Parts: sequence; C-alpha cells; structure tokens
Amino acid sequence: MMIDKDEVEYIANLSRISLNEREKDMFVHQLNDILSYIEKLNTLDTKNVKPMAYILKVSNVFREDKLETSIPIQDVLINAPSTKSGFFKVPKVIE
Repeated sequence: MMIDKDEVEYIANLSRISLNEREKDMFVHQLNDILSYIEKLNTLDTKNVKPMAYILKVSNVFREDKLETSIPIQDVLINAPSTKSGFFKVPKVIE
C-alpha cells in the first residue's frame, strides 16, 4: 500500500491541520517509509511468539495494609482558614 499526496491532504483535512506543499511531500515520504517497514514486519513468522505488554518482567510491589490511628481532628483543622463543627468550611460552589 502506498500513500499519495491526495491521501495526505485527506488525512490533514480530517485532522484539521493545514500543510504546505513541502510538508505534504515530506509526509508522503515518511508515511510510505512507515508502511513499507510494517510490510517487512508482516513477513515475520510470529506463530510461536507470545503476546506481551512489556518487554521487561514487571510486577507490582504491594505493602501490607495496616490499621493505624488517624491524625487528630484538631491537628488537621489547625491551619484551616475557617471551620464549622469539626469540618473545613468552604465557600458554596453550587447554586
């Protein structure tokens, strides 16, 4: 499959970008290079290759959940500009 200038113009129009003639020629060349490389990849035998998401083995490191005491309300609210009944008081944002 080869890309021509008309297809680059069509893609640019769909993308809502404007390209000058030099850019169109550059993208025709670059897109054709990409497609030719993909064609090379399609010739590879990948029957025995397992799909993978990462090239390196990745595993999550989880910590044990521990029940701990919370920060006292007085310490939490000490720097609050305004409080009411043990809560942060903020301006109303919904009418």
